[in-house]
Order: sequence, then structure tokens, then C-alpha cells
Amino acid sequence: MKKLMEDFNNSPTRELEITTDGFRIHLSKNEAPFISQDNKNYADSPAIEASDESIVSSKNDDFDDASLIKSPMVGTVYLQPEPEKAAYVSVGSHVHKGDVVCIIEAMKMMTEIKSEYTGEVVEVLVDNEDLVEFDQPLFKIKEG
Repeated sequence: MKKLMEDFNNSPTRELEITTDGFRIHLSKNEAPFISQDNKNYADSPAIEASDESIVSSKNDDFDDASLIKSPMVGTVYLQPEPEKAAYVSVGSHVHKGDVVCIIEAMKMMTEIKSEYTGEVVEVLVDNEDLVEFDQPLFKIKEG
């Protein structure tokens, strides 16, 4: 699947759809989002009964005073310098201001993301190869 996506990204093809044995994938480089034509009625799905506030408060209780390292751009985050290498940082790692904590790839350019703080990594908020948005929190750092 990953190889198919990489080949598609590197090709001049703008749109690709494959359907086989009940499996369907649609890849597009077009600006407009793809809207599925299946007839699934999502109104029949059970609703989730949790408020956003309860989710946010439970996650933030542990490290309310932690500083956030945020993404300066949209792109794919890489938490390690190479696939076989260890991550730049993990929970419990001590970082100094200016240390590289990850790399973000945008438009085939690799940008090192450096810590703005000195302290301990208390939470990694993204997974390797996640697509991240501008200003999205990547790490929580307890300064000190």
C-alpha cells in the first residue's frame, strides 16, 4: 500500500481508483475532495456520548504547565533520522534548546524541527509519518 502511494505521488497521474475483491482505494492529487458514491447511511450509526471538554481536560491534567513544540508547517513528520535508527527523542528524554526533535517533510524538502526549550519530553503527540498541520502540537516539554 505504501509503495503504491509513493509511486502514485511520483507519477504524473492525477487520479487512480482500484477496486478488487471488495477492496477499494481511491488516490487523487486534485484539489476537490473525493465523495464516495456508496449508500451507507451514517445517521443509523450510534452516536458517541462524550463531550470534547472531558477528553481535553483528562489529557491536560497531567502536564498543564508543559510547553509545546508545534509544527511550523504542514507536512509529514519523521521522529527518527532513518527508518532503522532510534527516535530523536522519546518520553523521558532530556532536550536542550536547539536540539533536533524530529524532521518534517514538505514538498520533498526535509526541515529539522528544533526544541525551543530545555527540559524533559513528557509526551510525544504524533506518530512517525503522521501528516501534521501548521501549528499542531508535536511534543510536550516540562521545562527545567
